[in-house]
Formats: sequence, C-alpha cells, structure tokens
Amino acid sequence: MTGRVLVTAGASGIGRAMGEAFDKAGYEVWVSDLNGRALGEVPVHWRTSHVDVIDEPQMAAMFAEIKREWGGLDVLCANAGVAGPTAQIEDIALDDWRSCVSVNLDGTFLAAKYTVPMMKKAKAGSIIVTSSTAGQHGYPNRGPYCSAKWAVIGLAKTLAMELGAFGGRCNVICPGSVEGDRMEGVLSREAEAKGMTRDEVYIGYASGTSMGSFVEARDIGDMAVFLGSDASRFVSGQVIAVDGHTVNPDPKV
Repeated sequence: MTGRVLVTAGASGIGRAMGEAFDKAGYEVWVSDLNGRALGEVPVHWRTSHVDVIDEPQMAAMFAEIKREWGGLDVLCANAGVAGPTAQIEDIALDDWRSCVSVNLDGTFLAAKYTVPMMKKAKAGSIIVTSSTAGQHGYPNRGPYCSAKWAVIGLAKTLAMELGAFGGRCNVICPGSVEGDRMEGVLSREAEAKGMTRDEVYIGYASGTSMGSFVEARDIGDMAVFLGSDASRFVSGQVIAVDGHTVNPDPKV
C-alpha cells in the first residue's frame, strides 16, 4: 500500500479517473459523491461515502469515519465542482451564482478544513485542488465558474503556506477541456447561448490550445498521482495546467 487517498466527486469523470490512477499506483482509495448510482459502479474494493460536499455535518461525519478506518489521509483530491450557468453576467440569477460558487469553493474549503488537522498531526500529506483553466483566464458566459475556480487557487496557495511548516503540501491542477459528459453539457449550453452548433464550439475550444485537442480524464489522474507522491515532494503552492497549452481562452475564435 502506497498511501491513502480521498477523492471528492470521485465516482465519475475526472474524479473517477483520479481514483483509478491512485488505485493503479497502489493507494487505498476512498471516494465521496452526491450521485449514489455512480458510487455503486466504482470498484468494489474502494471505500465510498454518499456525501454532499457543502453539507458540513455530512462532511464531518465522513472524515470521522476516515479517521476511524484509516487513522488519517496521505492525499486529498478536492475535486468536487459544478459547471454552473452559461450566460452573460446580467442574465445570471443570484441563486445560480451562489450555487456554483458554493459547490466549487465551499466544498473545497470543507474538504481542506477536515483534512488539514490530520496532515499536520502526521507532519506529511498532499492536498490537490481541482481548479480549471477557467481559473487562469476569463471565459465569456462563465462568470460564476471562473470566479469560483480563481478563488480555489487562492485558497490552495494559502493552504500550501499553512501546511508547509508541518511537512504538508498543496497544489492545483487546472484541467482544460476534458472529453466527457460534463464538457458535452458545457458545449451544448454555450452553443445555445451563442447561436452556434455544438461542433463549432468544440472546434473553438480545441483550436485555442497549441496541441489542438481536448484532454482525457486519465491525463488529470496521472498528474494527481505525481502531485500526491514523493516524486513531487518539494512541489507546493503550484498551479499546473493539464490542457494542451491554452493559448487563446476565448472559444469564439
């Protein structure tokens, strides 16, 4: 056993790929998710929790269980997030804004809040926050999501400073456009908002990278394993894009 990892929103998409990558690397894997059906489809040897990341009592109970079962955590992948509304800023309802920011930012905060004391006690550990290239660039029609993903980078850099004296680390992964159901939803909503076809929006996103392609979830998982391992033992407070190198973040072009 290499270590113990918790992945929030780990039952599908990027989170599932992270779990699979850590599993392959020899870690014990625990995933939380709000989607109970997806949790039922993860490998049977993974531990699971049906949790809403913005419900503090649920999060506290899960971390208490982790302490009982494992005694601590070596790696946290604070991965939970939602895409939020796709619209011009003047057309976004406050409730939709708050919902998007809450899941992305509050969910990351709560995961860190209950992980940090275990890592400080162990004088070791790695926290990996999933942001986005939307946390590095502005994107039209994605105001709430961009704002939240910029915010989690600030949180992560603060965590890196607070954990450093205790031998712990915190880094950020910024995925670009990732093949899968979640991005398909973004493409569809953006196509509708801009009066374009789904394929036109897809080409716009892909052509905005120097490698001219979307990435796959496994690429994110591989980076997470590196950041969780001793191979990156002096990498902390960093923001690492896995995106094929975004050179033009505006998908209109």
